[in-house]
Amino acid sequence: MDDAKTKGRISRRDLLKAAGVGVLAAGIGPAVVIPGRARAANKTLKIVQWSHFVPSYDKWFDPWAKSWGASRGVDVVVDHVSIGDVVPRATAEVAAQAGHDVHMFLGLASAFEEHVIDLSDAVRTIEKKHGPQLGLAKRSTYNPFTRKQFALSDMWVADPGDYLKSVWTEIGMPGGPSTWEDLVKAAPEIKKKHPEMQIPIGIGLSQELDSNMAARGMLWCFGGSIQDKEGNVVLNSPETLHALEYAKRLFSAGMTRAVLSWTPASNNQALNARETAYILNSISAYRSAQDNKLPVADDIFFTPALKGPTGIQLASEHVMSGYVVWKFSKNQDLAKEFLVALVDASRDSALASKLYNLPSFYGAAADPGVPAAKRPKAGSDWVAGQCKSDPFGSKPADKLTVLAAADQWSTNIGYPGFANPAEGEIFDTFVVTDMFAKAATGALSPKEALAEADTRAKQIFNKWRKKGFVGGGSKDR
Repeated sequence: MDDAKTKGRISRRDLLKAAGVGVLAAGIGPAVVIPGRARAANKTLKIVQWSHFVPSYDKWFDPWAKSWGASRGVDVVVDHVSIGDVVPRATAEVAAQAGHDVHMFLGLASAFEEHVIDLSDAVRTIEKKHGPQLGLAKRSTYNPFTRKQFALSDMWVADPGDYLKSVWTEIGMPGGPSTWEDLVKAAPEIKKKHPEMQIPIGIGLSQELDSNMAARGMLWCFGGSIQDKEGNVVLNSPETLHALEYAKRLFSAGMTRAVLSWTPASNNQALNARETAYILNSISAYRSAQDNKLPVADDIFFTPALKGPTGIQLASEHVMSGYVVWKFSKNQDLAKEFLVALVDASRDSALASKLYNLPSFYGAAADPGVPAAKRPKAGSDWVAGQCKSDPFGSKPADKLTVLAAADQWSTNIGYPGFANPAEGEIFDTFVVTDMFAKAATGALSPKEALAEADTRAKQIFNKWRKKGFVGGGSKDR
């Protein structure tokens, strides 16, 4: 992620010109009928939304939400919070049983499942119009154990590798790394060519979102996971230990202790300052470089998920929106209607975010008039077309082609199972990131770090099992 919120803002006029569409008007069609819909007149709908890392998105979202509300006699109030305040704000509002109607999460909303309403009817309405949601979106917002659609996702963000092509070309790898082992091999070679680059491999090991995602990708590619498909805790495995031993080698070869205190902006800043040659991130660092007209922008290229030692190639989605409607909201039907409309506007959302946002319902990005059965394919083709010929000035224009197939190597937090409150709490309390950081730096041996994390994970799963939100347990390792 990046600090583009404070730099490189583009004007609303420029965004409209670049996107080539009337984004304010788009997506504001007739009201969608939700079962039990409340009359909207003289109502206020309050929404918590993150401060997007591509500023042009917020410049689209806020007026769009206001316009949608005005057409229905609703005053829509949007309050933006930083990425680090998303969960604390939710915790505070749940404690007070008051605040906003709709709350957007990134990563997982599942830790708050007991406090939100079921959004199954909203999803059914969307699927009737646009076809099914992506599998990774469903697995991030639906709990099969409780059979509850606890959140609704309108967009997700791919997590490719971002690398400096000139640097990797110098060491004989112009296409960048393709395996995790390539990072260990490349790090000393990069240092030889660029001694000023003290962190040639910029993967964070800190208590923040980017590190959380990177650690999971590493774990999965080595064959490990927190849970299995049935919700049993299987973290304690030879595969997890192998991943931790690898992390120790990678840290020694290509990192410094600075990565232990990185924020979500740090890896972007390091790449754009040419202080690192590789990061795991969305395209936000690249867009920030473009917006600020940095020469490094043309040198940033992208790779798909790296392969592990047995050929597993998986990355966590970088961001997965999860909108919830609180049980204490007095405008629940209106909130559902808003979320349906937001999905309807998926094409404009993608363009406003400069292709940072990818639709969770690909069919919602299809051309108007395409029959429902054909919309998912049509929408997927539209997304691929944008990535293969970037409308926002990439050089070359096909630089983002890797994103066109990102859904094939991206998965959800909770893999190989679904999201659930236990996985959500483990994510929010950085159990996996802490495990990797301690093993990589020698604070604990890999075996000790694994044992500590395994204990924490089982305690969290057992807590939620007692509450009736998570299954499994009979085959915990």
